[in-house]
Amino acid sequence: MRLSGKTVLITGAAGGQGAAEAALFLREGARVVLSDVRDDEGRRVLDEISAASADAQYVHLDVTSESDWASAVATAVNSFGGLDVIVNNAGVQRWTPIDSTTADEFMELMRVNALGVFLGVQAAARVMRDGGSVINVSSVAGLRGSVRTAAYTASKFAVRGMTKVGALELAARGIRVNSIHPGYVATAMLDAATEGEAHRHAARIPIGELSAPSDIANMALFLASDESRHCTGAEFVVDGGLTAGLGFRQRS
Repeated sequence: MRLSGKTVLITGAAGGQGAAEAALFLREGARVVLSDVRDDEGRRVLDEISAASADAQYVHLDVTSESDWASAVATAVNSFGGLDVIVNNAGVQRWTPIDSTTADEFMELMRVNALGVFLGVQAAARVMRDGGSVINVSSVAGLRGSVRTAAYTASKFAVRGMTKVGALELAARGIRVNSIHPGYVATAMLDAATEGEAHRHAARIPIGELSAPSDIANMALFLASDESRHCTGAEFVVDGGLTAGLGFRQRS
């Protein structure tokens, strides 16, 4: 029960990493507010993990909407008496060469991936008290460049930068802000982005397999808990060794 007594708001909780985080956090004693724009899928996840528990609720949240953020935070505060953790997990991905990425496509990713995180950090700053934790899900694309991801990489570097600023500005209030940088995670989003060939990327990973959503959720659990009380402004990489250096997995 590492999160006993804590209230958590998770964005992008209708599947993948967000759903895994919601299930794990609930098992660890948290009161969880799941949120997404995919309401049917989000409520399905709620039904699957909560067993009609009064400690979990679902709310609609478009992370680019200030009014949606205000409503989601109000739900957490009014239902559970406060807000201790925000996991800014919602994001979108496109793999497009830089010379064929339109301005609209670029701004779509920046709005969801970067503005959405900004509004989440801002919401945390307004309501969290001492001991709060903001967890921003970036990517290994927020640590280094990769081809065909100009907009995605720009947005994830922005998340990394905002995490640093948030950590500096909110430390005096006892609020920690950290970023998680997943590599290739076995989710529907990765499968769609790679047109069903996500398995090919496993060959580039020293550990030899894609990360599971639960791997990211376990890192988020550490950052949400008091075990990470002295961690702020830091990058936590979960990528199976992908960013450790050049080269491919060696045969044993």
